[in-house]
Amino acid sequence: MTTEHRSNVSMNPDSVAVHGGREDLQELGVHALPLDLSTTYPLPDIEHGGDSYESMALGGHPLPEGGAVYARLWNPTVARFESGLAQMEKAEAAVAFASGMAAMTAAILAAKDSPKVTANPTLRPHVVAVRPLYGGTDHLLASGLLGVDATFCAENDVAGAVREETVLIVLETPANPTLELVDIRNIVAQAGSVPVLVDNTFATPVLQNPITLGASMSLHSATKYIGGHGDAVGGVIACSEQTAQSLRSVRAITGAILHPLGAYLLHRGLATLPVRMRGQQESAVRIAEWLHSHPGVEKVHYPGNDGDPLGLLERQMHGTGAMVSISLTGGFEAAMRLTSGVRMFTHAVSLGGVDSLIQHPAALTHRPVAPEARPLPNLVRLSIGLECVEDLIKDLEQALAPVSAGGDQRADHKVGAAIH
Repeated sequence: MTTEHRSNVSMNPDSVAVHGGREDLQELGVHALPLDLSTTYPLPDIEHGGDSYESMALGGHPLPEGGAVYARLWNPTVARFESGLAQMEKAEAAVAFASGMAAMTAAILAAKDSPKVTANPTLRPHVVAVRPLYGGTDHLLASGLLGVDATFCAENDVAGAVREETVLIVLETPANPTLELVDIRNIVAQAGSVPVLVDNTFATPVLQNPITLGASMSLHSATKYIGGHGDAVGGVIACSEQTAQSLRSVRAITGAILHPLGAYLLHRGLATLPVRMRGQQESAVRIAEWLHSHPGVEKVHYPGNDGDPLGLLERQMHGTGAMVSISLTGGFEAAMRLTSGVRMFTHAVSLGGVDSLIQHPAALTHRPVAPEARPLPNLVRLSIGLECVEDLIKDLEQALAPVSAGGDQRADHKVGAAIH
């Protein structure tokens, strides 16, 4: 079975979520998803086994007569998850990795093989990144660790940042943690022939399909909404089959394939993703509205909160999502009191699970980001889960009470060495 199996393409997305990647279960005679934990596979003979090994090492699929050979190259449980995700993203293929950052790393490494730089050794590969981004992605690009130069810019400055040696453009929408929306079609138009990668983690395939908007790759930290239960780490990129071949080649060399157990859990999570996303979004809308009038809240960051002047919620997305960020009137001290005062929300990084989380991006996920790009110290990020929305509001209300009483310290309060 290959990831480009597309028999479910005409189904409603809810049905694709349930049935995608399960096309071979009838033939196997099973109903539940199989879990193959094999690390190695029997070889029919040297010649056929070797041919299959070469096919996978170069980014292709196992050859029927040669088998899967070795789990670093391919695994059927992982392949089923990839097929399901690709169908949800309306893409030809998908490639799964051990984490979201492993997926991002592979995308950058694969892009470095662009003919525009391999043909001219004097050119150093260059990536354009639209801020704000997830802190890990921002840090990876700024570090130069992967041998690429990076230019960070705003959405409308992409065209001016593109150079002869630009091999990739990276953006995230809705952005982490400010929930800003970026016009994918606008970036694609500015990019010209340069591939565009969209981090689609916050929106999920339920609310946004970047491939249909012209992007080359749609990346997910599958640890988040796709898994949905905080018990599996993984990353996945939806793309064309040609791009998938490059990504699989990098994955084979670096050993970054998703573990089969993680793939099993993430594939199971796909089945409930649409219904979870709708339920969590419904609560997020109510919570954002409630927070908007709270005296301790300076600003609510939520798609559509300030209207939709560019019409992106209408043209690009199918909903507003379940992430809410808030800027507090009491500065960093207010953020500390809120994150430590909640009882139902769990104070923890990550997002997208069935339980609600709260965290302070500047001190945690965005701590390695350059100071000029770091979120303000009064910003707190909420991931809204599936608890009763009234209970979540009560929890925020009691935790915000001392925040409101703490005075009107503004967002420019010195956070101190703990963050800087």
